[in-house]
Amino acid sequence: MTITLIAALSLSYLTGSIPFGLLFSRMAGKDVRKEGSGNIGATNVNRVLGKKLGILTLFCDVVKGFLPVFVASIVLPVGEHWALFVGLCGLAAVLGHMFSIYLGFKGGKGVATALGVFLFFSPWSVAIALVVFVAVVGASGFVSAGSLAAAGLIPFFILLLGGSASIFLCSAVIAIMIWVKHSSNIGRLRRGEETSWKTKDSA
Repeated sequence: MTITLIAALSLSYLTGSIPFGLLFSRMAGKDVRKEGSGNIGATNVNRVLGKKLGILTLFCDVVKGFLPVFVASIVLPVGEHWALFVGLCGLAAVLGHMFSIYLGFKGGKGVATALGVFLFFSPWSVAIALVVFVAVVGASGFVSAGSLAAAGLIPFFILLLGGSASIFLCSAVIAIMIWVKHSSNIGRLRRGEETSWKTKDSA
C-alpha cells in the first residue's frame, strides 16, 4: 500500500506539473511567462495567444487535475483512509501546477487544476461554485475576485453536500493555497489597482 500511495502521489504531482500554457505558447513561438501577467494559466494564454489556445490551456489544466484523482480512486485499495489518500493525490496535482518541477518549482495559481480535482470530489459543489464565480465577476468585474470567492467557498459546499471530512480537509488546503498564490491580486484589489475583465484581468 505504501509503495502504491507514494507512486500515486508522485505521478499526481508530475502530471500536475506539466505546464501546458507554456508548451502551447512555445508552439506559437512565444513565451507566455514574458508577456501579459507572466502567468502560465489560461487567462494569460488567452490574453497573449488568443481564445483558442486559452480554452485549450484551460481544458488541459482541468484534465491534469481530474485525471490523477480519478486514477488514484481506482488503483488505491478501498479502506479506512481511501478518501484521504485520493484527496492527497488531488492536492499533489495542484501543488505540481503551482510549483512545477519542470519550471524550477515555479508555476501558475492553480485555479483550473483545482477545478479538475473538485470536479471529481463533488461535481454539484463545482456547479454551485461556478454560479458564485459568475456572480462575483459580473458584480465586481474582476476574474481574480470570482476565483477567490469560488475557491474559498467550495470546501464548504463539498462538506454540506455530504463530502467526507478528509475530502473537505484536502479541499480546504487547496483553497488556502489558491488564496496564497493570489496574494498579489489581493493586494491590487485592496488598493483598487486590479484590472477589470473588460480590460483583460491580470489574474
